[in-house]
Amino acid sequence: MKNIVITGGAGFIGSHVVRLFVNKYPQYNIINLDKLTYAGNLANLKDIEDKPNYKFVKMDICDFDAFYQLMQDEQIDGIIHLAAESHVDRSIKDPFTFARTNVMGTLSLLQAAKLYWESLPEKYEGKRFYHISTDEVYGALEMTNPEGIKPPFTTKASSGEHHLAYGKDFFYETTKYNPHSPYSASKASSDHFVRAFHDTYGMPTIVTNCSNNYGPYQFPEKLIPLFINNIRHRKPLPVYGKGENVRDWLYVVDHARAIDTIFHNGTIAETYNIGGFNEWKNIDIIKTVIATVDRLLGRPEGADLDLITYVTDRLGHDARYAIDSTKLQKELGWEPSLQFEEGIEKTVKWYLDNEEWLDNVTSGDYQSYYENMYKGR
Repeated sequence: MKNIVITGGAGFIGSHVVRLFVNKYPQYNIINLDKLTYAGNLANLKDIEDKPNYKFVKMDICDFDAFYQLMQDEQIDGIIHLAAESHVDRSIKDPFTFARTNVMGTLSLLQAAKLYWESLPEKYEGKRFYHISTDEVYGALEMTNPEGIKPPFTTKASSGEHHLAYGKDFFYETTKYNPHSPYSASKASSDHFVRAFHDTYGMPTIVTNCSNNYGPYQFPEKLIPLFINNIRHRKPLPVYGKGENVRDWLYVVDHARAIDTIFHNGTIAETYNIGGFNEWKNIDIIKTVIATVDRLLGRPEGADLDLITYVTDRLGHDARYAIDSTKLQKELGWEPSLQFEEGIEKTVKWYLDNEEWLDNVTSGDYQSYYENMYKGR
């Protein structure tokens, strides 16, 4: 039986990964390790919390002693590391928190894993440290085709029909790092530490860099759930600049599937890019969300377009991201299952069907509930 820690498992992406592993691999012991900051919510995992192969541990990844003890107590074989501060706006206001969690937290996990695994007779055999990162570490791509090619796009690597929708190039696994925000700089640093532990100590590590995720259980400070909630309540929809920035979007369940595939079949010391070949301008995303919410709520077409409010652009706002995931598709056979139009329909419907979850998260009530539950543990 394998004993696997998933850090940040109460967060958006982490909860989908925890759910997938708990349900798909009953022979594994899955330990969800989360500090339960504002973005961590155990209500995301109510459906699997009583499973016999699932355990939650409230812990700060920066607490080296506690994590080292956990490694020994639970005889951990694998670590899937998702825990991170991830909101760019927050990093601009408070870069120290991002450096502490994303850099020192990752280093704490690496060192604890190194000490424990090296103490074993088999050492690193059968062990794996999988670090999940972001496409933002690569910086920004030039936008040479501002009018773009309209989606949907083909996603199969074998078709040879991947479209460069708004520019001449993608981010590849070999793209030079060039982070532009405190958030991306902290993630870039953590990526380097992970690779350094392989090169220096021989630790079996893997790094993946993924594009923007969307889907159920995302904390409503991020664009799509924030705007769904604001449209519900007829509140303004703040759009940075002119909304011309381009992002590659991936449905979160597809990211969880990719993590599963890479954890089990990826090559040690390799990097894999995960993306949907699915570039959209922010303003087009917003208009699609408005149209979908209005239709599902029975409002007239275009009823909430007047909520769009253009605001001063974000500091250091990268113009365009676009991930090339051909390596992952060709070597490991993964590809995204949904294009954005289908994914956004499922996503909007989920938030509208789960208004209690959305209202609870927005109010912050969930935090005091779980703080009291785990106080003193």
